[in-house]
Amino acid sequence: MLRKILALFAIIISISLNINAQELKLLDADDAIPAATRMNLYHGRLKNKAVGVVANQSSIMDNGTHLVDTLLSKGINIVKIFTPEHGFRGTAEAGEHIASGIDEKTGIAIVSLYGKNKKPTAEQLQDVDILLVDLQDVGCRFYTYISTMTYVMEAAAENEIPVIVLDRPNPNGFYVDGPVLEPENRSFVGMHCVPIVYGLTIGEYALMVNGEQWLADGIQCELMVIPLGNYDRNAIYKLPVKPSPNLPNWEAVYLYPSLCLFEGTDVGVGRGTELPFQIYTLPQTNDTVNLVDYAHNYRDNEQKLNLSWILDARKSLKDDEKFFNKYFIKLVGVSDLQQKIDSGLTEDEIRSSWQTGIDSYLKIREKYLIY
Repeated sequence: MLRKILALFAIIISISLNINAQELKLLDADDAIPAATRMNLYHGRLKNKAVGVVANQSSIMDNGTHLVDTLLSKGINIVKIFTPEHGFRGTAEAGEHIASGIDEKTGIAIVSLYGKNKKPTAEQLQDVDILLVDLQDVGCRFYTYISTMTYVMEAAAENEIPVIVLDRPNPNGFYVDGPVLEPENRSFVGMHCVPIVYGLTIGEYALMVNGEQWLADGIQCELMVIPLGNYDRNAIYKLPVKPSPNLPNWEAVYLYPSLCLFEGTDVGVGRGTELPFQIYTLPQTNDTVNLVDYAHNYRDNEQKLNLSWILDARKSLKDDEKFFNKYFIKLVGVSDLQQKIDSGLTEDEIRSSWQTGIDSYLKIREKYLIY
């Protein structure tokens, strides 16, 4: 009984910290110590092994060198690089086809895990003894790096290959919000029944996927998470490198969970401009709303998904004008949010419908918190 009371108390404390904007701090990622740089915690496990690395341009050490280059300089035998959406060097746009090939700098084979080949095959893993995952997530269900990691873990479990996840800060880890995905709406932009913003580092997320047996047929992989040092989950982190081409700065990363909802509509979010995911533009009028000042005033904001922007945009259109596209339900993960917005429900009314799902999720999440 005491254990349950303490667990409940921890959840309450966590929620109160997440919604108290005055507690938020804007930190450089250097204020936390990425697991990749804590090589003493995992280097020994890679010695004399054929290593497969799941990485991209965000897999940078504290001295600015890439994880792959660093490991090679330390004598680690990297036999294959697996890369998610946007490619190993991170230059491809969202949804763009990623080709497999050879890394020109190292000569190591690159296997794309985006497109038709989202999950490593047994053949692609046959020369791999251990898999090392180092990706900079941004804490949103529809950001596909966690989906790639899930498929890697699944393939590893099926082929009895250990997985090491090197943890990195979650720049949106200070709150939990959004509808919990419905199982019938699972896709590559939403594989698990979690809220849109789930409040876990990528390492904690891996522990949850494995621990809750969310891999195919309930299998589990041999998993080790190398923790961050100095991590404060109630902080916004300015990442040292952009996690993907259209998230070039912390303002875009901070606004991304709310503005990405527009990707399921005809409203533009600044792709192709100097302010991706920092503005939105109504197609009928070409009116543009700039949200950079909103991001800069983060201490004044309620730390939750901002629905006012999509509700205002919808109200600005006539009922017969097109707004949503077929991608919206897949993106938000629930079938009724579009109807709720169309019917004119308020933000509070919409948000209240999420609470039961969030409460259930928080009980699961609490089991996998490292920090």
